[in-house]
Amino acid sequence: MKDVLWILIVIAIVMVFPIFLFIKENPFDTASFLSLEKEMVAWQRARMQISPSRTNHLETFKNIQKNSEPLKNVNSCILIGAPPLKKRLLTIGISSMKRPQRSYLLDTLESLFYSSSLSEQKHFIVLVHLADPDPMWRGQVISNISTIFKPYIQASQLVVINTPLKSYLPLKSLKRNFNDTPAYVAFRSKRNMDYAFLMNFATNHSDYFLMIEDDVKCVPGFVTQIATTVSAWENKPWVTLEFSPLGFTGKLFRTKDLPCFVNFLLLFYQEMPCDSLLSHFHDLLMQQTPVQFLPSLFQHMGNYFSFEGKFNNLKDKEFEEDDISSPNNPAASIYTSLKATNDSVPMNAYSLNKNFFYAKSAEAGSHLTVVLDSPAKVFRVQVLTGSDLKGENQLKEGQIELGYDFNDQINDCDDYILLGLLVNGILNKQVLSNKSGKKVKCVRLLVTATPSSGIIVRHINIWVKSSLSNM
Repeated sequence: MKDVLWILIVIAIVMVFPIFLFIKENPFDTASFLSLEKEMVAWQRARMQISPSRTNHLETFKNIQKNSEPLKNVNSCILIGAPPLKKRLLTIGISSMKRPQRSYLLDTLESLFYSSSLSEQKHFIVLVHLADPDPMWRGQVISNISTIFKPYIQASQLVVINTPLKSYLPLKSLKRNFNDTPAYVAFRSKRNMDYAFLMNFATNHSDYFLMIEDDVKCVPGFVTQIATTVSAWENKPWVTLEFSPLGFTGKLFRTKDLPCFVNFLLLFYQEMPCDSLLSHFHDLLMQQTPVQFLPSLFQHMGNYFSFEGKFNNLKDKEFEEDDISSPNNPAASIYTSLKATNDSVPMNAYSLNKNFFYAKSAEAGSHLTVVLDSPAKVFRVQVLTGSDLKGENQLKEGQIELGYDFNDQINDCDDYILLGLLVNGILNKQVLSNKSGKKVKCVRLLVTATPSSGIIVRHINIWVKSSLSNM
């Protein structure tokens, strides 16, 4: 009995001393420290209550949250855009910083918006935290985002913020766990605070918060898939739902739960990386097994780590990508509003021979649409415009969209999502939703700006997944 008592005393000293040291070094005001200290006490009490026989982690979660609220003295400022006046379903959070090699942030933003239909975009906001202290880097990124994503900014679908360094906790004389170098400990400790400040800002703008990294691509229709999953799990106990096993990407929170996790990150910011802290947070709240959904909705696209630019070939094995082969071009009908010459047939663009379709004129909004006889799981689309030899009569400004049909239309689809833009008259792109359950019925070539001359559509090629491969 005495041994047990001494063990408890030692544990108490070990846990209480860091709190006082933390308060001494923490630059936040007294009110915030008291809130954090209460948070720590609540966490310890909850920790003592946990036992293998206890399964109601929601009660524990509520106890932890009693003294939890957003940090009032963190002065995150808006650099671009404005939050929506009305709460939305989802906030997608990204924390980004300067990389030694190249940035993937613009690619990630493009993937988020282009993989979502107009109806889906009404239900989410993308929140980007530019967390690097370099003002020149921030200025360049702000300029790029403001130019490329202007429509989304005007629609309150994209907001960019920054948190000044004075809001951060100390990054010197940090604990060295796991034999990490001091430089890496400082890096990951700052990243924990980057995420905390991002989540703190996101608390009041939506019902759910999705964390992703700044170097991922997503499958088309990912918002609908998340919304469907959330609906099914609305009354079930969970801390996070995971739509990717990679690091901190694809982790979904209830926004009402964010303040608790924010304080947890700040209290233990120097202990370990954020994904490891999240694992401990799950243990604390009795979610001992990840609630993970497959196939993954996000895939890592970067080739280098943020820290020191080291090569990084991390890929999600649950995110399937099919090898290129000959196109299938299943049975379909072709519809177009392009003005064709008398001897040019739209079906020539879809044939697998060397024929082509020539339109003598086109206007913005004109289209050439392939409507499959039977909806299929499309995993790649290739569109080639312009002459094969000289590259003349290319469609310089156009895009390819995938259509889905829910009302059995004959020659069109109900809902379209953007697959990608033509670059030099060409698109050759993977469709990442090959296991999502949604089958494509339409592939549409849409003219986005009136060309100065006629256009040649050499090929619209489609690869579909065999029904036997899904058995």
